[in-house]
Amino acid sequence: MLKYIRLIILLISSLSYCQSPVDKLIDSLNLTDSPKKKIVLSQQIAFQLKDTDWERAITYLELAESEAKKSENPNLHLAPIYFTIGQMYSSKDVLDVTLDYYQKAYNIYNETNNSEEASKTENNLSIIYARLNDKEKALKHFKNVYNYQVKENDSLRLAQILNNIGTLYLETNVDSSLLYYQKAFEISKTLGNTSLSAYVYTNLARSYTSKNDSINAAYFLNKAISIANVVETPTKAFVYQSVSEYYLNRQENDSAIVYAKKTINLLKDNYYSFSNKNAVNTLYKAYINKENYKDAAEYFEVFNTIRDSLNIEEKAVNVERLKLQQEYRTRAQIEALKAEKKQFKYILIGLSLIASILLLLILLIKYKNRITNNRLEKELLETKQKELSYSLDAKNKVLIGKAMTEMHRTDIINSILTDLKQIKLKAVKKETQQAIDFILKRLQRDLNTDIWQEFEVSFEQVHKSFYKNLTQNHPDLTPKDRRLCALLFLDLTSKEISQITGQSFKAVENARTRLRKKLNLTNEKVNLSTYLNSLSLN
Repeated sequence: MLKYIRLIILLISSLSYCQSPVDKLIDSLNLTDSPKKKIVLSQQIAFQLKDTDWERAITYLELAESEAKKSENPNLHLAPIYFTIGQMYSSKDVLDVTLDYYQKAYNIYNETNNSEEASKTENNLSIIYARLNDKEKALKHFKNVYNYQVKENDSLRLAQILNNIGTLYLETNVDSSLLYYQKAFEISKTLGNTSLSAYVYTNLARSYTSKNDSINAAYFLNKAISIANVVETPTKAFVYQSVSEYYLNRQENDSAIVYAKKTINLLKDNYYSFSNKNAVNTLYKAYINKENYKDAAEYFEVFNTIRDSLNIEEKAVNVERLKLQQEYRTRAQIEALKAEKKQFKYILIGLSLIASILLLLILLIKYKNRITNNRLEKELLETKQKELSYSLDAKNKVLIGKAMTEMHRTDIINSILTDLKQIKLKAVKKETQQAIDFILKRLQRDLNTDIWQEFEVSFEQVHKSFYKNLTQNHPDLTPKDRRLCALLFLDLTSKEISQITGQSFKAVENARTRLRKKLNLTNEKVNLSTYLNSLSLN
């Protein structure tokens, strides 16, 4: 018994003293009165939270921006904040927003003559333009950065820029691409930067593949693979994905599958990304080549899901469509004016008739433009609503997941409290009873007894009418029944519910059976989850 008590005390002590880096930064932020420190700490906290709690990360960035605008020299602080925001959105592949914030930072650095930071930001701008397939602007900015780095004599940055310019030419002019990659290669040999070497080796292999030079392509791919294990994860993923595409082009499908799966495993924390989309697409094509249609269909579905999430193709189509429609309207108006001028020359019907025709034409053009604009606004609104829906669903899933985790933790603590109370009743020594009381107070103090209410609040934000209809139709349900209904409404299986609530699988199955009776679902053909989902539609 004493050993059990010591173990609990040790656990509580470790929980009290083990703070995460984010918690330490937040403590520092709460204790400082310096606006400059608040700005810096808020950015650091946001960057730490970007992969785990995006909503909080944005909140801290807003705090940093607010503090910067109140300072004596706002631009001095706003530029690095905008740069940080750009980096964060870039990590999520939200390229249009990324471009906007990098441009803001770049403009400020130019206005304040901060050449070093302006060049750094312009390099990132170039990369984003390249990813958006605007090669003209990307090349323009890359050349500006290159000229600056030549003056600064920064060999590493020069090699990186040459490598990026080579990538711009890879699809359109492989000879130019190879030339820039070779220049980067010559510089990289003097630097000993493993990450840079991995990128340059891989890109040289891609160029030689495009030129059907299999010997050089294989040589540089092998050099890239040989150092892939000692580079950071994004670089390693790039190498493996390039290797998988190389094998796919050579119809060596088994090797392509091996390296594509390695890439996907490396990108498991960045699931909705371009790199992961390309790796899944490679897998799909390799399985098609092997006539393994079952796995091909599975990975095509994954590819489609990621592509829909990124929504890049749809955005590109919408932008192009708007551009073409605007050009069409302008051209139509010009042609209409030409026709009117020609009619005015050759048809002398009368000023009143001409004026009537012109008025009619203008009305028709305005009417047509109004219809077109309404249709475009409707399409844009639908796209925006779809994106907002995706965003809201993702946020609420995170909230619900956290609530469920905390609920499981609360149940465990309650179980420990019950056990400790039983132990206290059996304890003989007064010192033991006091020790147990101390532990009980510590646990009860940190216990969140309102976790289910917090879950219900988060849940109702997503499914506003569910609990209302459930209560109206079945007012005799207990809180535990309501919780089980919510979990089943989310289409969770008995096994998943068991893992979340800490109950046994059999206990969950029995609870489902009892719930069916309370809901008067005597017909076994009626699915319980389907019935609960129907309540949100009433």
